[in-house]
Amino acid sequence: MAPLIALLVIAFVVFVLAAAGIKIVRPYQQGIIEQLGKYKMTTGPGLKLIVPIIQSMTRVDMREQVVDVPPQEVITKDNVTVTVDAVIYYEPTDAQRLVYNVANFILAVTKLAQTNLRNVIGDMTLDNALTSRDNVNTSLRQVLDDATDKWGVRVVRVEIQRIDPPTDVMDAMHEQMKAERTRRAVVLEADGSREAAIAIAEGEKQAAILSAEGVKQEAILTAEGEAEAIRAVATADRFRFETVAEGEAEAIRSVYKAIHDGDPSPDLIAIKYLEALGTIADGQATKIFIPAEMGATMGSIGAIAELFKADDSNDGTETEKEEVE
Repeated sequence: MAPLIALLVIAFVVFVLAAAGIKIVRPYQQGIIEQLGKYKMTTGPGLKLIVPIIQSMTRVDMREQVVDVPPQEVITKDNVTVTVDAVIYYEPTDAQRLVYNVANFILAVTKLAQTNLRNVIGDMTLDNALTSRDNVNTSLRQVLDDATDKWGVRVVRVEIQRIDPPTDVMDAMHEQMKAERTRRAVVLEADGSREAAIAIAEGEKQAAILSAEGVKQEAILTAEGEAEAIRAVATADRFRFETVAEGEAEAIRSVYKAIHDGDPSPDLIAIKYLEALGTIADGQATKIFIPAEMGATMGSIGAIAELFKADDSNDGTETEKEEVE
């Protein structure tokens, strides 16, 4: 019975030792193997066998990690106390240095971040700190990355979560922002009014130009129409004048031909001349111009007078003859 119990105990011990010698390293881990307290090797993911009691393994998570930096008060360059809260993202690059070069990496990087936050934001004014978070993040990440390189860690990025000024400063900033927004509203309204006035003036200018152009075109068309009408009237008058002139010329030629054919005596011409003078003198004019040859006219008148005398003489003779009879 005793040998059986001893055998079972030995078997259990062997099983326990065998189980303790089997190690599994996950894909996101690296294993640090130590032998009798001395670093032996760094192993990758997979099933690993070690000698129990003599060897030991420490697993290191190689994934990206995040550290929350507790809020702290920082004095800016313009002597304003602000509360700053940040987070740090890092990833291990060397498991051996991470295990052997720093005892508590989380505490170390937190304190390092707090110290450098004071240095970085202490060199900036409040306005710059509030509006230049990217610059703060970049500067802080560079400082932390250089400091943690010997620990086998790479700082991926640093993010400032919030920067809280004191209450009185926040109230003053709100008033300033309100005043700035009011100023912008007034400026925008003034710009809008100016643009509207410019647009209205430009529209009136274009309307005036178009109106003047319309008046000009209307005047041109009216002048062209009047000129065309005048040309038409002139053509018609010229045609009528030519027609009348031709008619009068034809009438004059007919009269002249008739007179020629009738062979009128100078006495008849003189009588017709006197009749024409009577017709002319019958008007309202106070002065009469007679465009004629006075010598020939007077000769004709003398001939007519002689004719009348001859007629009177003949009448007297005939009267005497009748009395004698």
